[in-house]
Amino acid sequence: MNFWEGETCECCGSPIIEGRTTLHRKADSGYVILEDVPVGICIQCGTRYFAANVLKTIEDTVRGRRKAEREVLVPVYSF
Repeated sequence: MNFWEGETCECCGSPIIEGRTTLHRKADSGYVILEDVPVGICIQCGTRYFAANVLKTIEDTVRGRRKAEREVLVPVYSF
Protein backbone atom coordinates (compact mmCIF):
# COMPACT_ATOMS: atom_id res chain seq x y z
CA MET A 1 0.00 0.00 0.00
CA ASN A 2 1.38 3.40 -0.92
CA PHE A 3 0.93 6.57 1.13
CA TRP A 4 -1.64 8.11 -1.25
CA GLU A 5 -3.82 5.02 -1.79
CA GLY A 6 -7.49 5.87 -1.23
CA GLU A 7 -6.85 9.63 -1.12
CA THR A 8 -8.74 12.00 -3.41
CA CYS A 9 -7.96 15.46 -4.73
CA GLU A 10 -9.36 18.41 -2.76
CA CYS A 11 -9.84 20.34 -6.02
CA CYS A 12 -11.65 17.85 -8.26
CA GLY A 13 -12.23 14.68 -6.24
CA SER A 14 -10.16 12.40 -8.51
CA PRO A 15 -7.74 9.77 -7.16
CA ILE A 16 -4.20 10.72 -6.17
CA ILE A 17 -1.28 8.58 -7.31
CA GLU A 18 2.25 8.41 -5.98
CA GLY A 19 4.99 9.99 -8.06
CA ARG A 20 8.34 11.76 -7.99
CA THR A 21 9.26 15.29 -9.03
CA THR A 22 12.12 17.77 -9.14
CA LEU A 23 11.71 21.07 -7.29
CA HIS A 24 13.62 24.35 -7.71
CA ARG A 25 13.55 26.62 -4.67
CA LYS A 26 15.14 29.92 -3.66
CA ALA A 27 17.29 29.65 -0.56
CA ASP A 28 19.39 32.10 1.47
CA SER A 29 22.49 30.96 -0.41
CA GLY A 30 20.88 31.17 -3.87
CA TYR A 31 18.81 28.41 -5.47
CA VAL A 32 18.58 24.71 -4.67
CA ILE A 33 17.39 21.81 -6.80
CA LEU A 34 15.68 18.92 -5.05
CA GLU A 35 15.55 15.76 -7.15
CA ASP A 36 13.39 12.65 -6.78
CA VAL A 37 10.98 14.26 -4.29
CA PRO A 38 8.01 12.00 -3.35
CA VAL A 39 4.69 13.61 -4.29
CA GLY A 40 1.03 12.75 -4.58
CA ILE A 41 -0.39 13.78 -7.97
CA CYS A 42 -4.06 14.09 -8.93
CA ILE A 43 -4.71 12.01 -12.06
CA GLN A 44 -7.29 14.51 -13.35
CA CYS A 45 -6.10 18.07 -12.63
CA GLY A 46 -2.43 17.49 -11.69
CA THR A 47 -2.59 19.12 -8.25
CA ARG A 48 0.46 18.03 -6.23
CA TYR A 49 0.40 17.02 -2.57
CA PHE A 50 3.35 16.57 -0.21
CA ALA A 51 3.43 14.53 3.01
CA ALA A 52 4.46 16.36 6.19
CA ASN A 53 7.80 14.55 6.47
CA VAL A 54 8.62 15.50 2.86
CA LEU A 55 7.82 19.17 3.55
CA LYS A 56 10.10 19.04 6.62
CA THR A 57 12.95 17.66 4.51
CA ILE A 58 12.35 20.36 1.87
CA GLU A 59 12.48 23.04 4.58
CA ASP A 60 15.69 21.61 6.06
CA THR A 61 17.25 21.58 2.61
CA VAL A 62 16.27 25.14 1.70
CA ARG A 63 17.53 26.43 5.06
CA GLY A 64 20.91 24.74 4.54
CA ARG A 65 20.52 22.10 7.25
CA ARG A 66 21.32 19.28 4.83
CA LYS A 67 24.57 18.83 2.93
CA ALA A 68 24.25 18.93 -0.86
CA GLU A 69 25.10 15.74 -2.72
CA ARG A 70 26.58 17.70 -5.61
CA GLU A 71 26.62 21.17 -7.16
CA VAL A 72 25.93 22.24 -10.74
CA LEU A 73 26.85 25.37 -12.64
CA VAL A 74 23.77 27.17 -14.00
CA PRO A 75 24.06 29.75 -16.78
CA VAL A 76 22.32 33.08 -16.15
CA TYR A 77 21.02 35.33 -18.93
CA SER A 78 19.75 38.91 -18.80
CA PHE A 79 17.34 40.59 -21.23
